[in-house]
Amino acid sequence: MNVSTDSISREKMLYTAVVLAVVAVACLWLFGPVDASSISMALRLTVPIGFAALGGIFSEKAGIINIGLEGLLIVGAFSAVASMYALSLTPIGANVWLAFGFAIVASAVVALLFAIACIEFKADQVIAGLAIWLIALGFAPFASTIVWGQVNSPSVDGFDEWAIPGLADLPVFGDIFVMAPPVMLLVAAGPLTWYVLNRTRFGLWIEASGEDPKALDTAGVDVQLVRYVGTVLSGVYCGIGGAALALNAGTFVGGGETMVNGRGFIGLTAYLIGNYNPIGAFLASFLFGGLETLQLGIQQTSDIPIPSRLIGVLPYVIVLVVLVFVGKTQMPSSAGDHYESDD
Repeated sequence: MNVSTDSISREKMLYTAVVLAVVAVACLWLFGPVDASSISMALRLTVPIGFAALGGIFSEKAGIINIGLEGLLIVGAFSAVASMYALSLTPIGANVWLAFGFAIVASAVVALLFAIACIEFKADQVIAGLAIWLIALGFAPFASTIVWGQVNSPSVDGFDEWAIPGLADLPVFGDIFVMAPPVMLLVAAGPLTWYVLNRTRFGLWIEASGEDPKALDTAGVDVQLVRYVGTVLSGVYCGIGGAALALNAGTFVGGGETMVNGRGFIGLTAYLIGNYNPIGAFLASFLFGGLETLQLGIQQTSDIPIPSRLIGVLPYVIVLVVLVFVGKTQMPSSAGDHYESDD
């Protein structure tokens, strides 16, 4: 692989993601001025997509292709609401942070089971990922029916919004800095994930596990352990995203494709647009959050009935446009391959 060419390609991908984020904001102008309310909504809608994208980066850069991100988001969303409901029946009472933690653990456990299937039993990673999605898609509404007698849960409390001191008092756009904790977590997670992957020894291990596992093994690092950690981290991130989605809505919707409704697949799309760069993935996720905000704006203000499905395909159209103008996304060379140490 030509390092210079690859570096240029990554920079082009990042610049493209920045442009797309600007486009997301520009799209909002079509149906009203970009104000604090519209940007705040776009950020809230970005949370599940963004966390799925960042989690997918950890897994795939470690060598495990995880297209089960959608299923992990569903697990996180259902577990958060179910935990809130269960806690409300105990002396502890409903506690949003405990429910948030339970959701993260549940999603991480499912990701661990996926990792065991792929690493220990050498299952086809794409098929195993699809299985995770389909199982979650069927199990969550089934469990909802068992617990609540219907596929949709009753209403539960969500996160209170926090004001960032100083910034929340700014004129015009100060309200942007009054946000729920998961939004703050996502804004911090993008740069933090980039730092971990690019400036730490663990990040180098993740990179080597997906690019040259033999070299990592020769250096004395357990490749399988690194892949386990990367995959479980994808579950942790998706648990955060799914829980944030459900607790923001104050309910779990289990009908159809569930309330997750393709956000895991869009997260996968986002990190491909960002070419596995966490900052690029975050900006691409913000684009899709902006498009969803645009969709809601169209439904509320437009006299022309535009099918929501039409806007729903825009993320995938954007991927095609990016690939045409920027070039092929560079996947980790050993992603999807099974590895066994010679020891």
